[in-house]
Amino acid sequence: MEFFVISLLNGLSYGLLLFMLASGLTLIFSMMGVLNFAHASFYMIGAYLAYQISTWIGYWPALILAPLLVGVLGALVERYGLRRVHKWGHVPELLFTFGLAYIIVELVQIIWGRAAVPYQVPPELQGSLFTVFTTTFPVYRAFMMLVAVLMLAAIWLVLTRTRIGLVIQASLTHPDTVEALGHNVPRVFMLTFGGGCALAGLAGVIGGNAYVTEPSMAALVGAIIFVVVVVGGMGSLAGAFVASVLIGLIQTFAIGIDWSPAAFLRDLGMAVGPETPMYSVLSLKLSQVAPVLPYLLMVLILIFRPRGLMGMRET
Repeated sequence: MEFFVISLLNGLSYGLLLFMLASGLTLIFSMMGVLNFAHASFYMIGAYLAYQISTWIGYWPALILAPLLVGVLGALVERYGLRRVHKWGHVPELLFTFGLAYIIVELVQIIWGRAAVPYQVPPELQGSLFTVFTTTFPVYRAFMMLVAVLMLAAIWLVLTRTRIGLVIQASLTHPDTVEALGHNVPRVFMLTFGGGCALAGLAGVIGGNAYVTEPSMAALVGAIIFVVVVVGGMGSLAGAFVASVLIGLIQTFAIGIDWSPAAFLRDLGMAVGPETPMYSVLSLKLSQVAPVLPYLLMVLILIFRPRGLMGMRET
């Protein structure tokens, strides 16, 4: 019971952090049709900026200022970089964002060095929220979950209940009509890209001190957020939420389970030993292959449901 409850809570907190990352990428793709390979790099910038600002004026101002600064940076990247290659098609866009990711990593290493920085959880959020038998659940993980849920509600309200949200959605499918109504479509796209980057920056502020803030942090999460987007469905915010939580639970539970096919076959009364064909594969524990499971899920989704769980576009 203790393992189930703690793994469930840890899986939800990790999944919601993935959603905070994937939501910005999904928003940019669904509104602009741009697959931003540098999205995880904005997550890293958010963590580093939050670390720097927190050393100057504290964590709570950093929670507000760092995402805003990342959003401004994203808007400038769209205005003076991405917009210039947009007219040439998707391949130049992908190459631009791919190169941008490497540039950001090098700049981070020049400014903050190659080692991890001491970005700590604020004192107000340290300690345990409650205890399940002998295992405690940290206050900060509950705070991460709360921020992710509030962010989901805010995105939904903006896109469905505000004028700017309707303009953003209409700009993707009917840009000429929106422009004829007096709206600046390029500016809408710039704000959308900046907003998506700001969401990645917010994830960096929240996740940077929960895990480790280092130059390789973008590479560690870069691949998994694309898995989330593909599994959930390209362009589907609801799908990204479902896929994030699902992948978070799968990985968290798998890491804590020391089960292998060989042990299962022995429980059934079969003689399984080193002489058994493919014994090295059968003896692999679920905890050992846990990092591979999200990618296996993505492959199965691409085979049996190419649009993803809730997507409208073919992946």
